[in-house]
Amino acid sequence: MHQIISIVGKSGSGKTTLIEKLIGELTTRGYRVGIVKHSHHDNDLDTSKKDTWRFTRAGSAFSAINSLDHLAIYRRVDNYFDPVEISNFILWDYDVILTEGFKGSPYPKIEVYNPALGNSLLTDPSLLLAVVSDDPLDIDIPRYSRNDIDKIADLIEEKIRQNNREDRVSLVIDGTPRNLSPEDEARLRDILLKAVPGINGDDIKNLHVSLRRKL
Repeated sequence: MHQIISIVGKSGSGKTTLIEKLIGELTTRGYRVGIVKHSHHDNDLDTSKKDTWRFTRAGSAFSAINSLDHLAIYRRVDNYFDPVEISNFILWDYDVILTEGFKGSPYPKIEVYNPALGNSLLTDPSLLLAVVSDDPLDIDIPRYSRNDIDKIADLIEEKIRQNNREDRVSLVIDGTPRNLSPEDEARLRDILLKAVPGINGDDIKNLHVSLRRKL
């Protein structure tokens, strides 16, 4: 599973600005960064009367816009997707996914704190990796200023390294992740690496196999 870290904070606290800076720093360090934003607004991107909006209204399960430098995919869903579900849907090679929001998620969190928006933290300190604030706080977790981008990136980089200390195998069946025992992971990993023709398994960083059964 991708390493997922949620950047949380009250509206107007500076989450987006922090994420923008972290993207630049982590990318400079050679990491591929994915972003998932939690929105409470309908049609936040796929605005009314756009072609993709018309296709969705017509019943399309998903539509995509592909231009010279980007790809945007709109998929019809019945509820909010969890970041893990999104990463399983994308299946591309990212080292870390930063989410904006998802304060109720179980993922490690970094909270951006502005006392002008309220005296209390949004998140239980026991669930936080760190707090980003230029104001002192009486907390037992690391606090960084908004300019400490390199130190915050160091913290995220350590989480990425911890997540990558062992080979990981994930299994998703009909869109639902299945838990595998360490023994099953090892067995499936060996089968997959041996089954790839003409490629040294040691040279493979990520391997995705999809099976679609005949109905």
